[in-house]
Amino acid sequence: MKKFAPAAGFAVALMASMPWTASAQTAACGFRGSLDDAYCDENRDMVADAPREASRLRDPSTLVFAYTPVEDPALYATQFRPLLEYLTSCTGKRTVYFQVTSNAAQVEAMRSGRLHIAGFSTGPTAFAVNLAGAVPFAIKGGPESFESYRVVTIVRADSNIQTLADLKGRRVAHTSATSNSGNLAPRAFFPGLGLTPDTDYRVVYSGGHDRSVMGVNAGDYDAAPVASDVYNRMIGRGQVRRENFRVIWESDPFPTSSFALAHDLRPELAQRIRQCFYDYRFPEAMRRDMGGNDRFWPANYAEHWAPVRAVADAVNAPYNRAAFDAESRRELEAEQRRNQQRQQQQQQQQQQAPAAAPRVQ
Repeated sequence: MKKFAPAAGFAVALMASMPWTASAQTAACGFRGSLDDAYCDENRDMVADAPREASRLRDPSTLVFAYTPVEDPALYATQFRPLLEYLTSCTGKRTVYFQVTSNAAQVEAMRSGRLHIAGFSTGPTAFAVNLAGAVPFAIKGGPESFESYRVVTIVRADSNIQTLADLKGRRVAHTSATSNSGNLAPRAFFPGLGLTPDTDYRVVYSGGHDRSVMGVNAGDYDAAPVASDVYNRMIGRGQVRRENFRVIWESDPFPTSSFALAHDLRPELAQRIRQCFYDYRFPEAMRRDMGGNDRFWPANYAEHWAPVRAVADAVNAPYNRAAFDAESRRELEAEQRRNQQRQQQQQQQQQQAPAAAPRVQ
């Protein structure tokens, strides 16, 4: 992944400079709501309608799946392998994993027609719906209900920070500008609790929930608001130890990542994919990796993502093209900074390495 990261960043920059290529609605549209001009919402369910013209419905021979890059994309490629093998058998179509290194790249991949099924994190789900024609249909969960998560603000266990008020003047990691749990929710909730991001403390974008957790663990950040499900999975995998942290604040629950279809798949295929997801039960290893979840529950975007949209409204962060372009630039700049840091670290390691002993003739 490190080797190909610069190429991935270049790809995001290239896509940001190109006109989006999704097929526009050719017939007159009576209602779009918050959707981009390429889509229509005549039934007012807040997601894109399927194209009216049969010629615009897609029936790909290979299905492409991607999962939100809240953690290492290569890690998810392994974890979701059993699901992809099942989908290949269940749908009769080869299903492959596509690694994305940013939320912007994932949304753009669905918008351009290169992605058919995707798991989007909570905040970017709304960008995917409005700008890429994504139709959320499932949320992972357990036997009783679908999974939710809380925003938890973590500090090191040995820190003298005890409450949110103690974060004034500190260095706090937010994940990315579009993240619900890692940025928007704190900006919506903290001011009412007497703490205003960017005013009372310095916001540093880490680029991901796992990076925020690891940064707090290493002492790079004084605190970080992160999604509880990601935090708990990292502890479960042994990446960090729970006793090294304290949670100083947590929110009410939010829906976790959505699983969505491209709006223009042939209806019979779309329905088949939905049913395959609902019938699937996670094998033991996948259940362990997914925090104990073992199945997918039906999801309704208008209902289940209402709290997420309310947070965005509270901080005046619309899920539109202008906001998406701004986030794309931020993600690209963050990726470039990480690449530069990796190169500097590699150069330092090479300079510090002992010289090789001369060969004896």
